Amino acid sequence: MTLTRRRHLVSTRRTVTGLMLVAAISFIAGMTDAVGLMLTGNFVSFMTGNTTRAALSFADGNYGHAIVLLAALWVFIIGNALGIIIAHTLSTRRTFAVLASVALVVAVAALLPDESYRRIQFYLIILAMGMINATVEHIEGLPIGLTYITGALSRFGRGVGRWIVGDRNPTGWVIQTIPWSGMAGGAVSGAFLTNWLGKDALWAVVIGIVTIAIATVFLPRPLHLHFQQPILPKGRRRR
Repeated sequence: MTLTRRRHLVSTRRTVTGLMLVAAISFIAGMTDAVGLMLTGNFVSFMTGNTTRAALSFADGNYGHAIVLLAALWVFIIGNALGIIIAHTLSTRRTFAVLASVALVVAVAALLPDESYRRIQFYLIILAMGMINATVEHIEGLPIGLTYITGALSRFGRGVGRWIVGDRNPTGWVIQTIPWSGMAGGAVSGAFLTNWLGKDALWAVVIGIVTIAIATVFLPRPLHLHFQQPILPKGRRRR
């Protein structure tokens, strides 16, 4: 086997593994989003929607609700930052470390009483949704979003446009359908589970996250490092 052939096989294997992981995690993200929305009445990953709702609440004079939603934006930001910190400091098996932490946060949210701590539950789920974005940041240099699909659909649409005008390299935009498909399927499942189980649907989310986390243990360690952006020393620029 030639060196070029071997490199191609390794790259293909990484891509397929990454896409399977993205599909599984985006499915869980979609499930969490649906469960969180049905339980709290607000988005737990769609921060564009929360921004618009906050603006409408301000315009209507409902300042309390607007502040709650604006705080949600910061919790989501903190979750993303915390996910990166966990990925780069706790373990060489970064994907497992982040998913285990996400499962713990969702489990705490599931343990809270239904009514008394609904807002805390809301923020905990948002924190978890922010953290989970640190599991897979890119596949072979192509950016991937796990809890939001507007960017994926935009990249897909632009890829279609480039294909029409003559670009025949489909990989970069076709794979953007994976997170959308996963999230859509997960959202449908989450809606059914919430209608059936109520707040206990969060435990189904926890089980799903733990299952994926255990599965990642069997991935080679280099793959755990490959799916995140490297931390560059001060002064160096990312290409």
